Amino acid sequence: MSIVRGIISPHPPIIVPEVGGDERKKAAKTVQSLEKAAALVKQADPELIIITTPHGAVFRDALAVSVLSPLVGNLEAFGAGQVSFHYSNDILVAEEIIRRANQAGIPVVALDPGLAREYRISLKLDHGVTVPLYFLKEAGVNCPILPISMGFLPFEELYQFGTVIQEAVEAIGRRVVFLASGDLSHRLTKDAPAGYHPKGQEFDNLLVELLKKKQVEEILKIDPALVETAGECGLRSFIMMLGAFDGYDFDFNLFSYEGPFGVGYLVGEINPGKSAPSRRILKKIFQERMKRMEERRSKESPAVSLARQALETYVNKGEIIQPPQPVPDFFRKRAGVFVSIKKHGQLRGCIGTVEPVQENLAKEIIQNALSAGTRDPRFNPVTPEELKDLTYSVDVLCPPEPISGLDELDPQRYGVIVKSGHRSGLLLPMLEGIDTAEEQVEIARQKAGLRRGEPVKLSRFEVVRYY
Repeated sequence: MSIVRGIISPHPPIIVPEVGGDERKKAAKTVQSLEKAAALVKQADPELIIITTPHGAVFRDALAVSVLSPLVGNLEAFGAGQVSFHYSNDILVAEEIIRRANQAGIPVVALDPGLAREYRISLKLDHGVTVPLYFLKEAGVNCPILPISMGFLPFEELYQFGTVIQEAVEAIGRRVVFLASGDLSHRLTKDAPAGYHPKGQEFDNLLVELLKKKQVEEILKIDPALVETAGECGLRSFIMMLGAFDGYDFDFNLFSYEGPFGVGYLVGEINPGKSAPSRRILKKIFQERMKRMEERRSKESPAVSLARQALETYVNKGEIIQPPQPVPDFFRKRAGVFVSIKKHGQLRGCIGTVEPVQENLAKEIIQNALSAGTRDPRFNPVTPEELKDLTYSVDVLCPPEPISGLDELDPQRYGVIVKSGHRSGLLLPMLEGIDTAEEQVEIARQKAGLRRGEPVKLSRFEVVRYY
């Protein structure tokens, strides 16, 4: 195939001598492995290196493919401005990838000066690109590069995008090395950048093991909650690269894994083999996603079913549904309600009422479902095309009660309300990544627009969550 090698590379600036000095010795395994990987890239003699990075122009709902040339950057942000980079791009390949991705329905934008001005994006190469480039440059690798910034799309779409890259490269006929830049968990030790969490090492161990066993489908099924808690920045980049080898057998060679600074650094190589129809899994993973959604819909609670029907009817027809008649006993009571909507595991809207404002629970759910889907100021209104991919949960609130301190909170059991004067903020319980009362209260403070340390009154509440 035209993609002759894949490289997984971490990107800690501290391993560059001009940045880290003697500190880089703590990551000696990573340095040696990246030198080995760079030598293999040199040996492969590529005409182009495609680099996926989690630190470029990252969008929630799109990928960004650079169409800039020349491409320049340095390590000035890390105290080493003298370490600079100047590369040409392969605009023909970039435009072919964008064209094919858009044909496939994958949201991809061209990163050019106009987009950079609109979103205030730096056009300089980010450290997710420049750190691996340092080692390639030292090894004498000198060819065009094509940076691609990851987006927070579903894993299946990211994998599909990798297959698009494969098709585009083969159509144009370039000899390519695919370098996936990314670090693993940032939560391996107490002094780690994101603080310690045991799930960090669990995630790293799982990903390394699945790569060694070449279990690509299982990588795509890693629990999003585990990914979120681990605080990683590489999985999406790696998935795009794995997609680029769809339909081919390959060997994965682990060069090293270590976490000397509380962040997991993985270096490895994918060496593609012959075409293997059994490894062409793109269609299968989308069929399985559709099946999972159908199973979820078949088991949803009456509360969630009502919320979903309310939003689907409103988005498709512009009509507000009425509660079922006669109103079932469950829906006759009054209570505050929050409706949360997710799309492929990512929040798509969440609106609710702390106290009831409608005459019954059914109407409370209907109104808040419409608000969550069309009036959450953080998101654009839901479109008809999105409805098939949405999942819902409904939280029915118990009356809040005042508390005197954090020791009376438990993020898995209680939601929290912080209040100071006329400003207040609320956070629901059982949220992914919220493990302590301190985190819970701090986020509620931010939602209320309150400064850290500003005196507040606290209340807690329980919910009954329906799926």
